[in-house]
Amino acid sequence: MGLELEPLFQAWSYFRRRKFRQCSDLCSQLLERPPGEQAAWSLKTRALTEMVYVDEIDMDQEGIAEMVLDENAIAQVARPGTSLKLPGTSQGGGPSPAVRPVTQSGRPITGFVRPSTQSGRPSTMEQAIKTPRTALTARPITSASGRYVRLGTASMLTNPDGPFINLSRLNLAKYAQKPKLAKALFEYIFHHENDVKNALDLAALATEHAQFKDWWWKVQIGKCYYRLGLYREAEKQFKSALKQQDMVDTILYLAKVYLRLDQPVTALNVFKQGLDRFPGEVTLTCGIARIYEEMNNISSAAEYYKDVLKQDNTHVEAIACIGSNHFYSDQPEIALRFYRRLLQMGVYNCQLFNNLGLCCFYAQQYDMTLSSFERALFLAENQEETADVWYNLGHVAVGIGDLNLAYQCFRLTLVNNNDYAEAYNNLAVLEMRKGHIEQARALLQTASSLAPHMYEPHFNFAILSEKVGDLQRSYTAAQKSEEAFPGHVDTQQLIKQLKQHFAML
Repeated sequence: MGLELEPLFQAWSYFRRRKFRQCSDLCSQLLERPPGEQAAWSLKTRALTEMVYVDEIDMDQEGIAEMVLDENAIAQVARPGTSLKLPGTSQGGGPSPAVRPVTQSGRPITGFVRPSTQSGRPSTMEQAIKTPRTALTARPITSASGRYVRLGTASMLTNPDGPFINLSRLNLAKYAQKPKLAKALFEYIFHHENDVKNALDLAALATEHAQFKDWWWKVQIGKCYYRLGLYREAEKQFKSALKQQDMVDTILYLAKVYLRLDQPVTALNVFKQGLDRFPGEVTLTCGIARIYEEMNNISSAAEYYKDVLKQDNTHVEAIACIGSNHFYSDQPEIALRFYRRLLQMGVYNCQLFNNLGLCCFYAQQYDMTLSSFERALFLAENQEETADVWYNLGHVAVGIGDLNLAYQCFRLTLVNNNDYAEAYNNLAVLEMRKGHIEQARALLQTASSLAPHMYEPHFNFAILSEKVGDLQRSYTAAQKSEEAFPGHVDTQQLIKQLKQHFAML
């Protein structure tokens, strides 16, 4: 006769092994028996929460509505180096846009795609919705609330008879007096049901019952306020929680509030004060590096990423960002070492082989270049990734002088991703070399409309127009090029020549 586990213990075992569905089903059976057990009820709420749990610290996508309708502007014209909305205000001495491509929001492309790197801060609604959101552009998602709505619908799927807990009939004051049940219930309401208002009411009653001495409830109230867009109230709650209990998570939440308020310098100070109390904490160091990277201070970001690697030498984000920085600083051999390290750690995806192929090519290790790109094409999960690989293969073809192959590669890029502005620009250059002026002009206009933040299409269009004698269009395009990249010497010389032409008329 086999020994059978006691059902509640079996459910707890499922929970510990992260088999949340089985845990939830077993708890449901236990709750159907006459006296419904509090332990089974609490365990089921925790299992349902874990199924849809999203870490609030990292998951922060700002939608178009949140950006354009943001009323928390501190100053319309920020001082240089104090705002994320003015990307060109860095003092960091990183590679120029001539070497390192930039996103629509004006920041260099990072070595690691994060939610915050994908959402720029556009100044107008038109700019916000103009370009598609890929890892290379910075179009924000339509609304951050969309993700929360989808999470909330999880409650409908758990039980055919309706939601597990009917929130409208809950007596929150009664549960607030039972701290152990209240915490599980709060997380269920906040993450699974996505009912921020009821979660906030429960947290307020619970913190009152705890005589305002429980730091955990203050953090939860801060999270609710943050989700509701009440950033200053959230800041007060997080500060109060930090006074009672120093926690790394609370520091990260507080810094997140300051970043949403566009106060990166204050967020940096919060992180640095946290590092004084938690020396060597990787998440805090990484947070500082991310802010410096967003402010274009690439050299400081690289230093902090190196500090991250001193504490945790398997930190994928730090390795990828340092590798990308070395690549754009004209050190592909060193970048290759970092990407090889990622490969040794078990990272095996299209982006990594794409980067390895580029590093091998620029480090003149030609035997590995094509095999890396072949592997990248094999591992590509969607058309955007395939387009990236073909675009880079086009660059390799240009580098070895095979312009026919380059032309085919850029064409294949556009087949896979019709919004690839860089490919339109490079195809236009190849068409210009063949003497097809009209095709080149059409391609450059497409590129500049898809990516107004890139200076190359504007500059190429200006050169092309100047060659065919259309000086007015040339001057307009040159001005746009200068606006996108003020330090570009060739653009400045072209504008100077055109002004001399106009002065002679």
